[in-house]
Amino acid sequence: MRTLRGAARRQSKRRLFRRAKGFRGGRGKLLRTVKETIVRADCYATRDRRVRKREFRALWITRINAATRHLGLRYSEFIAGLKKAQINLDRKTLAEMAVNDMTAFTKIVETVRVALGKT
Repeated sequence: MRTLRGAARRQSKRRLFRRAKGFRGGRGKLLRTVKETIVRADCYATRDRRVRKREFRALWITRINAATRHLGLRYSEFIAGLKKAQINLDRKTLAEMAVNDMTAFTKIVETVRVALGKT
């Protein structure tokens, strides 16, 4: 007797189409195209999780650089001074302080200046 996959096939297709929800045209309606699109989307998602980390680090560095230059110090000097003053704050925290808590950031910059001998 020939077996039909019935419920299992329907569940499998439903799972795929649920993942393709919001895709345009045949990419969200045709089974073969949906399968190909989902594979490609997974590749992009994996790649872009790493890219997002890169982009955020670049954004933090830009914000820190803008804030330190406003206070008369270059980014590279500031980072070197942080290491010299043994201040262990990551770039994410420093960028957040530079945007939202300028008084604390200014104190850190003054501490770095003293450590560098630039008073």
